[in-house]
Amino acid sequence: MTTPLTDPVSLDDRVVVAVDGPAGSGKSSVSKAVARKLGYAYLDTGAAYRAFAWHAQRADVELEDAASVASALPTFALAEATDPDDFFVRVGEHDVTEAIRGPSVTGVVSLVARVPEVRAALTAIFRRLAAETAQPGIVIEGRDITTAVAPDAPVRVLLTASEEVRMGRRSAELTGHSPEVVGEQLKARDRADSRVVDFMTAADGVTTVDSTELNFDETVDAVIAVIESRIHSRT
Repeated sequence: MTTPLTDPVSLDDRVVVAVDGPAGSGKSSVSKAVARKLGYAYLDTGAAYRAFAWHAQRADVELEDAASVASALPTFALAEATDPDDFFVRVGEHDVTEAIRGPSVTGVVSLVARVPEVRAALTAIFRRLAAETAQPGIVIEGRDITTAVAPDAPVRVLLTASEEVRMGRRSAELTGHSPEVVGEQLKARDRADSRVVDFMTAADGVTTVDSTELNFDETVDAVIAVIESRIHSRT
């Protein structure tokens, strides 16, 4: 692990790095690697939405009905690690780190993510987890991090890539899926989520990193360069 950036600047004396992007853009793996290199905490917000989808399925709610989905919130007990070297997701006593990446959850996560009450409740969880970290910074990645979860973060990045590249990456990430199914799910997820949040266009003050022509290490370096530039410009 490399030494964290010196003299980090943020509202809470921590560096908050907000990373948005579409499915398959590399948000999770790149953000985790960036956090590891800088000695920061790491928060995968997509994993929390997947965990809630897993919970809602087992709560026997009607996933097509927003009110029914929201009724599962009071019994949702999420524990998500923010250590990039020891990542896990638990719902109650259940370790769902692997289960939430399976086809059954992938197919319904958009149904719960579009519910305003769910987004508000999880946003509150994300902000609490970020505030509780003892690390000098935290990388928070997801769909609406730069605009809703941490709009005042000193570093905000939109990580994107071409659709073809994103489908290839997502196919390698998810288990039990054919490339054709992954492609359709990725497109469907983007269409569904785009009705709730714009994650394809950088908001004002957000830096776009296009990784279409970059390998993994180059993408990580590009994001770190943005962080260093933003932090040094505030010192």
